Amino acid sequence: MRTSRRTIAATIAGAATLALVVTGCSAGGGDTSDEPVTLTLATFNDFGYTDELLAEFTAETGITVIHNKAATSNDARANYFQKLGNSGLADVEAVEIDWFTEAMQYSDLLAPVADDLKGRWLDWKEAAATDAAGNLIAYGTDIGPQGICYRSDLFAAAGLPTDRADVAKLFDGDWDNFFTIGAQYTATTGKPFIDSANSVLQGIVNQYELAYEDTDGSIIATTNPDIEAAYKAVVEKAIPISAYSGQWSEDWFASMASGEFAAMLCPGWMLGVISGNAPDVTGWDIADAFPGGGGNWGGSYLTVPANGAHVKEAAELAAWLTSPETQLKAFTNAGTFPSQVDALASDELAGATNEYFNNAPTGTILTDRANAITVATFKGPKYFQFHDALQNAVTRVFDGLEDEQTSWNNWVTEVSAF
Repeated sequence: MRTSRRTIAATIAGAATLALVVTGCSAGGGDTSDEPVTLTLATFNDFGYTDELLAEFTAETGITVIHNKAATSNDARANYFQKLGNSGLADVEAVEIDWFTEAMQYSDLLAPVADDLKGRWLDWKEAAATDAAGNLIAYGTDIGPQGICYRSDLFAAAGLPTDRADVAKLFDGDWDNFFTIGAQYTATTGKPFIDSANSVLQGIVNQYELAYEDTDGSIIATTNPDIEAAYKAVVEKAIPISAYSGQWSEDWFASMASGEFAAMLCPGWMLGVISGNAPDVTGWDIADAFPGGGGNWGGSYLTVPANGAHVKEAAELAAWLTSPETQLKAFTNAGTFPSQVDALASDELAGATNEYFNNAPTGTILTDRANAITVATFKGPKYFQFHDALQNAVTRVFDGLEDEQTSWNNWVTEVSAF
């Protein structure tokens, strides 16, 4: 097992209700009560928090958990910032890495993590959640080292290799190599190669040290040549081989089973999204490769609003969900790759396989992918807004609403208004 704090530190729906109501103790703010305690947990996408997993917490603590899952990170963000400091948030709220720095501006509205839990997570993961006063204000969930998920049956039909080791060699190169393979597939089959043009944008941008803001707070979005190059590559080379402009639509979910495209850029958490939406498809696999070497996409935190009704119990739930043991269970459930030092060093992770993905050794593959990451992209408070707007610019070109230059110019104008 090669995972260590030092090597990884270089890297970076609906509602499900557990109807197990038993007695709890102590309400938020230090109040004590013999009344049953029910907590709400708000996440998005798939964190691996199944009903069965949450039932284990209920059995251990006597606390009922109601799990509400937003359809997208965007939806969760809108709700979070509308209600933070007021009322209406869940007792435990998930925050995605792309807008976590934005949340850090309001760290005084979040309950600090207990001192005895510090040191559980990767150094960079913990440092990013520590405010100027030294308070750790969030519980690290996963990180998002990326491989390439692919349909081996569709690869075979297009004359491409199907063995995951051979596929890894195929993609062992830069983004131009990836685009060339995609263009060949599309020319041969007449079908899109990759699921989404904006997933490619995400993959490229996450390999830059700086994207839209500098570490001193200055805005560099429209003057950063890397960002303009990424946009140009996506519009000219990714759009022609993409099935969709973006992800998370109903059609996009359905297409994982339909064979509309052959490959996806795959952080660990995407494994659960694919298997959950294409349960009867037998062709999906994952290769230990990524264009340009390595990349991290995603990784989230759990936060506890300080004005919640049950802050003490909410902190207990957040700590339990991000413990090494639970992170490993969440990885088994959804592929969410742990950020816990002890979990990363475990034999259980090293030996983990995923039956759905042709029994791929996902523990080893994603550890290798994490070790391949050499850049942790700086994401300032406005990263989410700038990046979302650039994705919208790509979408306008994809949909034929604007040409490449017009859409870029409109993005520049939009950024100047933020």
